[in-house]
Amino acid sequence: MTELAIMSDSVNPLPASSRAQKWPRPVNRPNSAPLKKFGLYTGALAARSIIGLLLFLPYATRVRTMGWLMSRVVAFPTGLTTRIRKNLALVRPDLPKAEVKRLCRAVPDNAGRSLIEFYSGAEFAERAKAAKISGPGLGALEQARAQGRPVILVTGHFANYEVCRAHLIARGHNMGGFYRKMSNPYFNPYYVRMLSSLGTPLFEQGRRGMVEMVRHLRAGGVLAILTDIHAQGGARLTFFGEQAYTSTVTAELSLKYNAVLIPIYAIRQPNGLDFEITVQAPIVPSDPVTMTQDVNDGLEKLVRSHMEQWFWVHRRWKSA
Repeated sequence: MTELAIMSDSVNPLPASSRAQKWPRPVNRPNSAPLKKFGLYTGALAARSIIGLLLFLPYATRVRTMGWLMSRVVAFPTGLTTRIRKNLALVRPDLPKAEVKRLCRAVPDNAGRSLIEFYSGAEFAERAKAAKISGPGLGALEQARAQGRPVILVTGHFANYEVCRAHLIARGHNMGGFYRKMSNPYFNPYYVRMLSSLGTPLFEQGRRGMVEMVRHLRAGGVLAILTDIHAQGGARLTFFGEQAYTSTVTAELSLKYNAVLIPIYAIRQPNGLDFEITVQAPIVPSDPVTMTQDVNDGLEKLVRSHMEQWFWVHRRWKSA
């Protein structure tokens, strides 16, 4: 259920006047591969060291501290605050300035909490297990398990999405997760190990992972997939009234394998540590575009009620 996209912009080292020349002189550059590997290695080492230090703190203190660091130290210099403001200006221009300012602090705070919760292993799993779960789709989920029918749980970058997977595994569901390999090869093994600590099976994005995932579904398993990010080549749907390209894969898999498609989300509670899980009504089978738009609409309604819990740092509306 978890993914991390690391993006960087390349910058042309030549001045504008040189780039404008018809025959610029070639630039000799040293092999950057060793330097890049060193950067990835030190980055992974630094990340693991910071996480390791925070893990020495009591759970509640650790979670609050990481939320504070992300919102007060990291968000502004890394451009997260700017991204939040741009997204809100696009889809919620009606918000008062005070509310925008609040969200610019609250959204990174939730992201920081979610990050360190994920790496807290068993302590986080216990919180997830204790979460209350309810909603019109819960009965359909349990009925599908009793019938041996496959289920696709569609979720989004809201609160901490790993809560749902950890909770349902604790309830005995044969729960699989589809994830994307991290771009840092030195940190990825640690990341996958933490994913596995919450439960297996896991399916890595790619041909092999897709084959294993389909086999899992056919056997009546439960699969969780995040769908609320920009999908190049996806369907031209709407989210918050603006055009948002969205993958229809979950709906297509649901129709092809007769799997129940159920939106599910964890809502962070006022104490900032606990969660409640809401299982929305199953998506009515029709066509992939209509079904996926229904998923978008259900998530939007939830986000409007808990604006600070959605990850407004994503480039969700790239086409807008």
